[in-house]
Amino acid sequence: MATLYLVATPIGNLEDLSPRAVEVLGQADLIAAEDTRHTRKLLSAMNIPAPRLASYYEPNEKTQAVALADELDAGRDVALVSDAGTPGISDPGYRVVCLAIERGHQVVP
Repeated sequence: MATLYLVATPIGNLEDLSPRAVEVLGQADLIAAEDTRHTRKLLSAMNIPAPRLASYYEPNEKTQAVALADELDAGRDVALVSDAGTPGISDPGYRVVCLAIERGHQVVP
């Protein structure tokens, strides 16, 4: 069973990224990001090799939620990040979380 990780990112200082977040981002098969450019900078700053990145933002949320759930179905772990803060609070995330749960995948904050 694959896992969808909801990874909180720093609102201010990049050094506020937790060690657990660094570990999850480094091990995920795919990172779904609100803005891939912003996420690449974060990964680079933390010396995390960039896995596959997928855009996941409000205008494409409906279609990308299905694509990300399909990734989970294929056995790939997905980390969801927003530009700053926790995905799904005021950023995209709700749809993919619902699909992941419906399809029997773990969702881990």
